[in-house]
Amino acid sequence: MTHKYTIEGMSCSSCEATVKNRLLGIENITEVTVSKENKEATITMTQPIELLVLQDALGGKESKYKISIGNQTSDKMKPSDCCSTNDKKKSTTNYHHTVGKYYCPMHCEGDKVYDNSGDCPVCGMDLVKQPELDSVTKYTCPMHTEVMEDKPGSCPKCGMDLVPMQPSTSEEEKHYQKLWYKMKIALLFSIPVFIISMSDMIPNNPLYELMDLKTWNWVQFFLTLPVVFYACWMFFERAWKSIVNWNLNMFTLIGIGTGVAFLFSILGLLFPSFFPDQFKTTEGSVHLYFEATAVVLTLVLLGQLLEAKAHTKTNGAIKELLKLAPTNATIVVNGEEKQISIQDIQIGDTIRVKPGEKIPVDGKITEGKSTIDESMISGEPIPVDKKENDEVKSGTINGNQSFLMVAEKIGSDTLLSQIVQMVTEASRSRAPIQNLVDKISRYFVPIVVLISVITFFIWWLFGPEPKLVYAFVNAIAVLIIACPCALGLATPMSVMVGVGKGAKLGVLIKNAEAIEKMDKIDVLITDKTGTLTEGKPSVEKIVVNEANENEVLAKIASLNQNSEHPLANAIVSFAKDKNIDFYKVNDFDAVTGMGVVGKINEERILLGNQKLLEQEKVHLNQSIENEVESEQEKGKTVSYIAIEGKLIGYITIKDAIKKTSLEAIQKLKEQGVSVVMLTGDNEKTAKAVAEELKVSDFKASCLPEDKLNYIKKLQEQGKIVAMAGDGINDAPALAQADIGIAMGTGTDVAIESAKITLVKGDLKGIVNAKELSHAVMKNIKQNLFFAFIYNSIGIPIAAGLLFPFFGMLLSPMIAALAMSFSSVSVIANALRLRTVKI
Repeated sequence: MTHKYTIEGMSCSSCEATVKNRLLGIENITEVTVSKENKEATITMTQPIELLVLQDALGGKESKYKISIGNQTSDKMKPSDCCSTNDKKKSTTNYHHTVGKYYCPMHCEGDKVYDNSGDCPVCGMDLVKQPELDSVTKYTCPMHTEVMEDKPGSCPKCGMDLVPMQPSTSEEEKHYQKLWYKMKIALLFSIPVFIISMSDMIPNNPLYELMDLKTWNWVQFFLTLPVVFYACWMFFERAWKSIVNWNLNMFTLIGIGTGVAFLFSILGLLFPSFFPDQFKTTEGSVHLYFEATAVVLTLVLLGQLLEAKAHTKTNGAIKELLKLAPTNATIVVNGEEKQISIQDIQIGDTIRVKPGEKIPVDGKITEGKSTIDESMISGEPIPVDKKENDEVKSGTINGNQSFLMVAEKIGSDTLLSQIVQMVTEASRSRAPIQNLVDKISRYFVPIVVLISVITFFIWWLFGPEPKLVYAFVNAIAVLIIACPCALGLATPMSVMVGVGKGAKLGVLIKNAEAIEKMDKIDVLITDKTGTLTEGKPSVEKIVVNEANENEVLAKIASLNQNSEHPLANAIVSFAKDKNIDFYKVNDFDAVTGMGVVGKINEERILLGNQKLLEQEKVHLNQSIENEVESEQEKGKTVSYIAIEGKLIGYITIKDAIKKTSLEAIQKLKEQGVSVVMLTGDNEKTAKAVAEELKVSDFKASCLPEDKLNYIKKLQEQGKIVAMAGDGINDAPALAQADIGIAMGTGTDVAIESAKITLVKGDLKGIVNAKELSHAVMKNIKQNLFFAFIYNSIGIPIAAGLLFPFFGMLLSPMIAALAMSFSSVSVIANALRLRTVKI
């Protein structure tokens, strides 16, 4: 399991190294990554470890290094409070779905998450709640709403059947409703201010018949107060926070611009004699900008409202995945069925799945058969036939037959939960292209402020009368039209939508870096078994000389019970189908890339390829070798059998090539990707498969280190390499490749080593991943282009560039409207990814 902890007190690279080494010294910790910039450590452990143990390793309570997780710190905890070894699954579930619910859409602190809603402590943006699995469905009585139970049943007061409670309004919806309420308040007061101000353009202003200008100025002042100090006060708080943290952003510019206009107007209202005549009307009162303040803030609030609405759609794919999780299940106990919450399901429970129901947890069918709609996790629309002993996954939908299943994985261990967690983490990760944006954004606001100051002085020195008024208004317009948020949102919004889109296609992306690199790959390295082939090998025949066939089969099947290789499983299954009795095996050894050896009744048994025979100095019989070569030329895999150093025969195993492999390889070639097959199988079998799939480049008899070294060699040549595999022996190569792609049907080790996992487990998913990454990167570039062009054109216009030629100036109110819609436009463009055909 892997957890992220916050660590305070690190100030340099030496601190990073100290923290890492001390944590690695703790038993059961296998890997530690430390970042002083993000003030965090990512710790991989084989079992839960108490927070107090981690703090003690860092020097105890007196150490300058303080470790915490979520809102928990070691000095406020008892040993039982965190990561109790008594309940490993519960601890894992709580961490993934309770601790750290909120993140900043600008990713100011990387993928850091926060426990409570509010504003980002760095940039001030509204924190967004990440989607999470529903915990428990509550039930209530229609007559007594105060009754709440975790399970269905009868009301303890009146006996009526309890009904599921309607889910409460989501936090995103609450945030949107809160902003909408503030928007209504802002409109209620801003519109009258705007009307009063604009009435000056009406000949014989009718408002002056009611009150004079000075009195109307006071009315504007009082109407502006609720807009500034209630509806939009958060913008000034964020501006102040951004200046204090020196993380200058949109709110810095909005706060300075509207704040200056508001303070100027108050001073002009209270002390008109202090101002030069250029700022005054013919009646002697100062031109005030209460309407600019109120309307600009209201338009910025409108932009925030539209962003909040759009944010609810960017992670829509994750929410659709969450909806797949059922809330209840029917378990069978002593022949009786009863309905319980999925939270109460235990491993080993027998569950009845009825027609049309969602499968509640991962497990295996024990009685009956059906067709299962797995499109929601694999992207394949065709239902899959399932029978006894076949695996079924949480969230998939049963067809028109009922069956019994046994629960094997529950809670956060189910495939659906792991998909949701992977997608959620990936959507918060940063793509390398974001680093360029961050560098630009760091200097953007100071440059805009400088341009605003220059604009003021140019108009004051060279502009027409009233110079000061022009200088003041245009300087504010420059501040308000600039939008660094459009730049900041360009990448994360596209990544979030793209990762969600991938999940719906059965392409699980571990981080944003994988999206960017997948678009650039030159070479795809692929394994054979389980990647190009079905990965469901079956024994075709066993040939032995001078020995009993069933006796030999019993020995090699017994040997293979200790191996996880697909070929080994095929031999074991073949023996079981023949009701062969198994032997006890001693001194078992799996020789990587060669085969297996062991002792049965003091006889040394060997099963493997020609390399294993050579290593064990077993003489190769010419007649057997000829038969084996004939089988290999047909694309079949053959393993030699030797007992006590003597070759006695072989076993032939066939593994059908996936129907999608040839089409996928052709499409990848059309996209400019070279496909290379590296397999541990022999030369002749590899050649037969390569010819059938039209793979021109292949290498046979590869050990794990051979695959690793081949990838390193390509990378040294400047190639960007993707590796697709599904076995334990592929894990080193998957980790070394620029992009490791694991088949979802493969081993956990392979999936853990990869950056992309294909739920369905075929090469068609790689084509989808390549096309998706291209679409996401294209979308990001469109967003960045739009943001750069918008600011490049908008700022000069706001500064008055068009005035000498066309006599046009940009009102601060129009600038605010344009600024608000720039961020919304970026999000809207990112949302287009949901409709891209892949």
